[in-house]
Formats: sequence, C-alpha cells, structure tokens
Amino acid sequence: MPLTRVTLERFTAFTHLSLDVSPGINILIGANGTGKTHLMKVCYAACDVSRSGIPFSEKLVRVMLPSGGLPGRLVQRSVGNRSGTATVHRGDMKLDVTFSRDRKLPPGDKDSAWVAQPVQSVYIPVKEMLANAPGFRSLYAAREIHFEEVYKDILDRAYLPKLRGPIDQSRKRLLESLQDVIGGKITVSNEEFFLRNRNGNLEFTLLAEGIRKLGLLWLLIQNGTLAASSTLFWDEPEANMNPGLIGTLMNFLLELQRGGVQVFIATHSYVVAKELDLRTKDGDDLMFHSFHREENSGEIVSSTASTFHDIDPDPISDTFTDLYDRQVSRSLGGLE
Repeated sequence: MPLTRVTLERFTAFTHLSLDVSPGINILIGANGTGKTHLMKVCYAACDVSRSGIPFSEKLVRVMLPSGGLPGRLVQRSVGNRSGTATVHRGDMKLDVTFSRDRKLPPGDKDSAWVAQPVQSVYIPVKEMLANAPGFRSLYAAREIHFEEVYKDILDRAYLPKLRGPIDQSRKRLLESLQDVIGGKITVSNEEFFLRNRNGNLEFTLLAEGIRKLGLLWLLIQNGTLAASSTLFWDEPEANMNPGLIGTLMNFLLELQRGGVQVFIATHSYVVAKELDLRTKDGDDLMFHSFHREENSGEIVSSTASTFHDIDPDPISDTFTDLYDRQVSRSLGGLE
C-alpha cells in the first residue's frame, strides 16, 4: 500500500501541514526553505522503518541529523512550541512520533501493523554518491561522520546484487533503454562502480554526473529495488544533468509509475515539471504540490494541482516567464 497522507505539526519548518499524496508521481515545488526535502525525508523514514524495524523516531534523527543528535531540535523554532509531531499514513494505517524539546528520543514508537506490510523504498539525495562509494559504508559504521543516513542507505541499495530468476519484460525494456542512453551497463568491483561498454570499464569518477545518476537508476531497476509497490524519493534529479537528458529521465519516472512505483521528487526546474506535464498519458497519476510562505504569518502552506497549468502559486513558471519577458524586452530595444 502506498503512502496516502503526511501530517506535520510544529515540525522543523512547518507549523501545520496535512498533505494528501498521489500513489503515482508527486512533484514538490517551492522556494528554498519551504520544507520540500524535510517532507520527503519524513516519508522516506516511515517507509524504511517498515522493513528495518528501527523506531520511526530514531530513523528520523538519522536522516535529518539535528545538531548533537538531539531530537528536540526537530521541533519548530518558535516561542512557546515545546513539542512537534510527524504522522505518515498508508490508508488506514499510520505511523507517528512526537518530539519534545525537554526529552530525549521518545521510546516505543514501533507499529506492528505498519511493519507487517513493509514497503521497499529508496532516497536519492542531491549529492551523487557512487563515485565516492569505496570505503564509505565501513567508515560510516565505525566513525561519527557528519552525513545524513540517506547517503549510506543509497549505497546499500546500489550494492545489492541482481535478482535471481528471469527478468520481467517491463524491467528489461527500461534497462535496455537506459543502456542506450548511458552507453553500457554498470558493474561493481571492490566497491567501485564502473560503466562497462565495448571499450572496457570506465570508472565513475571519470563520468559526467548526469550519466552517473542514470547509472544509479539502472542499478536500482536491475536489482529489484525499484519494483511494483516500492517508493522512490529523489531530491533535485535535475542537479548537474544536461537539460537534454531531463526529458529522458522524466519518461523513465513515468514508466516506473506505470509499473506501480510511487514517486516523490523535489525540484526547482521548469524543464522537469514541464517534461512530466507534456509526457503524461491517460491513466498516469500526477500531483503537483506547491509550497510557499503566507505573507502575513510566514507559515508554510501548500496547494495541490493535477496539472502543471493549474499550480498556484507557481514560482518556477513565474521565474521562467520573467526571463522570457526580459529577453523580449531586450530584443525590442526596451520598447513596451
């Protein structure tokens, strides 16, 4: 069962948020500091604990990394707020935790029904990790290093070996399409990732970051991490990627959604949002969630639309339109 709603009360940047989400693709847009990444990390933590059995509170601290590991620092910073709550729903099931500024990690927040129906999930952070992979997991396990756990988690998923048995046709088609784009297959040797083609193995440190991201997607599809009923979270998939490849990537995400994968992406890119909008077919399920601060209260609020055209407010299109208007003005020599 996919995620259906997330509710945040006095949690990090949010005073109050109750957001219904799509079982298909959820596109999160908004200015910096409006909580898009925080929202995805809350949802990812809830998915991950369904398989790992780690308490929700502990996983949230690991993926959000408040200073000193103090869970109370996840409570919204405003006068009078002493506690904050995060709740994630999957239909009738829910997982919630309340953090207090005055207490350490809250105990006993496991949920047996939630764990009884686990969901495979993956969170792809903005920073590409495969080129820096050798030795990272052992260092993370042995030392206190200041990295959110999502960086270790994505390597855990990438290192998984190929699934046993024949590959289904939909995954085979996606893998072959990705191979055409990146020019080969991904292999691993001594914790180092390579792109293998007819010329041999090319290490990831010598590849463009956009190709590395597509290579990661290839690995996650090949090893079954991204399969039906799984959930993908991707923070700024457009980062360091040639705009010419973004349409291809968005098409892959739409295909994953058609295969039963729930997708969350946070983006600042007009190209990402518009490519998804233009490539959508009948039967696809997309929701655009716009986050902004109210002018008077400063609180973060959200609005949801099923099409890119209906987003309001839409800071991405507003910026793009402003650029276009200024270009036209300059071309006309400043004439109205």
